Formats: sequence, structure tokens, C-alpha cells
Amino acid sequence: MSRIGRKSIQIPDKVKLAVSEAGDVTVEGPKGRLQWSLPQQISLKVDGKEASLSRSAETRSVKALHGLSRSLINNMVAGVSQGFQKSLEIHGVGFRAQVQGANLTMSLGFSHPILFPIPEGIKITVQENTKLLIEGIDKQMVGQVAADIRAFYPPEPYKGKGIRYAGEQILRKEGKTVQ
Repeated sequence: MSRIGRKSIQIPDKVKLAVSEAGDVTVEGPKGRLQWSLPQQISLKVDGKEASLSRSAETRSVKALHGLSRSLINNMVAGVSQGFQKSLEIHGVGFRAQVQGANLTMSLGFSHPILFPIPEGIKITVQENTKLLIEGIDKQMVGQVAADIRAFYPPEPYKGKGIRYAGEQILRKEGKTVQ
């Protein structure tokens, strides 16, 4: 069996996990509701406050789906109970960000401000004009939004300007020297 897929999923008290006949997994909790379709080769069994997955075949791809399904359902349970967050830092003179309605507006040294529409289910807060906190219940969406924002101005290795994850170390390079 898959080492990850073999582990059972613990369901907290305020979270409800349901599986339909068609294989749709629905997880409801205090922070919201998430839904995902199980692959046909994987089945989910819920026993009170514990859920376990099993697979129908022993092929390599089904084994991979087994572990993937367990991880995704576990992330759904964690998302609706606690939520996920990513922090970004903006480095550079005059670089700043602010939330205006349903858009994130960033000044990153370009000739125009950058408008980023905030997706539904994601909450972005700006602290001190240079620190972004991205929160949501869907782990994949939180990470994707953070990566999309970082892609507008990835940190450059010479001066270190750009948008980086909190705590990310940037490998600095030395500039050219005149002989």
C-alpha cells in the first residue's frame, strides 16, 4: 500500500465529511465548504471521526492516486477547520501594495500600477504597505495566488528587489567590476 494513502484521516469535532454515490467528497466546517471528486479507482470509508481510503488496483498510477487523494482530503479537512495562509514581502524603494475593493493594486516600479483581481474564497490583507497575507480554505488556491502575485516581480539576485515569500533566502550575486 501507499505509505501516505495508508494513514487514516482524523476528522475534528466541528467538521463533517460526506461521500456521495458518484464519488464526490464534501467537507464542511466552521470556515466554509469544499468539494472534490474522487478518482474511480479510489474509495473512501468514513467511520465516525476517522476516514480511510482504499484502492481497487495495484498499478503504479493507482498507487500514486491513493496517496494524492489522501493528502488532498486531509488538506480539505485542515482548510475548513483552520484555514491556510501564505505571507509575501515586497522589497524595493517605492514598492507598495494596497487592497482596493476586489483588487490588489501594486506599485512595483513599472510605468503603471498592477491590478490583480482577488479570486473568490481568498482574503488578502496588506500590512505596512509591503507585507501581504493571503488566507483561504483551499490550500492549492492560496499557494497559486501567492505564486501569481510573486510572478509579477520575482526577486532579482543583484539588489534583492521584488516580491518574495516571507523567510525566503535570495542568493545574491556580485556585480561586474571594472579592471
